[in-house]
Amino acid sequence: MEEELKKLLENSYANYSNFKVSALLYTKDGRKFCGVNVENASYGATICAERSAIVNAISNGVKPHEFSKICIMNSSEKIATPCFLCRQVFEEMFDSEMPVVCYNFNGESITYKVKDLCAFPFGEDNLE
Repeated sequence: MEEELKKLLENSYANYSNFKVSALLYTKDGRKFCGVNVENASYGATICAERSAIVNAISNGVKPHEFSKICIMNSSEKIATPCFLCRQVFEEMFDSEMPVVCYNFNGESITYKVKDLCAFPFGEDNLE
């Protein structure tokens, strides 16, 4: 898996930050969807690898909570966690116990659960 994530980093478009990120998102029925970060000169138009993989899966008919694991790698020696925009999307799309495996470029990893990364979620209950 680490080698696949590393190879996928080559598809990242990170011309502004040089911080490449790749993601592999797995479904409960064994399918796999990939994503990379795609930056833009208008930074707000940038999409993270994690959300790119989620959008890929949803576009291919996967429904929320049909996911089993997401693995994320970045191009640095530090292990980075997902940004808070991604965490908000995780909250809506993933089960709270789902593993989020974060790798650095050297293949070292830390595994979190969605509920650990999203300790105080904003959800549909907040809209009432």
